[in-house]
Amino acid sequence: MEDSKIIELYNMRSEDAIARTSEKYGGYLNTIAYNILGDSSDAEECVSDTYLKVWNAIPPAVPKVFRTFIGKITRNLALDAFEKRNAAKRGGGNTALCLDELAECIADAGDVEKHVEMSELVRALNAWLEGLETEKRVIFVRRYWHMDGIADIAAALGLGESNVKVTLHRLRGELKEYLTKEGFEI
Repeated sequence: MEDSKIIELYNMRSEDAIARTSEKYGGYLNTIAYNILGDSSDAEECVSDTYLKVWNAIPPAVPKVFRTFIGKITRNLALDAFEKRNAAKRGGGNTALCLDELAECIADAGDVEKHVEMSELVRALNAWLEGLETEKRVIFVRRYWHMDGIADIAAALGLGESNVKVTLHRLRGELKEYLTKEGFEI
């Protein structure tokens, strides 16, 4: 079913909207949540919460790219769940690793709010990503947006794990340099 038809079902408040969303995007949403949380039952709960949040958001929201809209909701819910679960002690897995890797490039939210508006940081990150070669952008987004493991990225792109690790290391360095030139405190 086309995304526009699914959105139309949400607008009509048809419960079939959730079923259609699950059929088309359930696997995608579960992958996002599982990559962050590392637990299938937590991921399943997060995806269920996503459906509720989408139900409450449409209407009035009218997403331009439905897949991105629901993926972002799932990612944010999963990160919130991860943070709550690991508030006392930093957990293992890809999420903690990804956040640690990026810590040297991007200040934490409290610092960012003190120095620049979040929208400026988002603008700068998007501009930097747009300037990357496609393969490098895919590697970066799969690692730091989807929280995919190094082995998964390497397998999906037909690269060696060491190649992916080196590429990510260099990209973090380039990002840090770019953000510094843009006036962000690192």
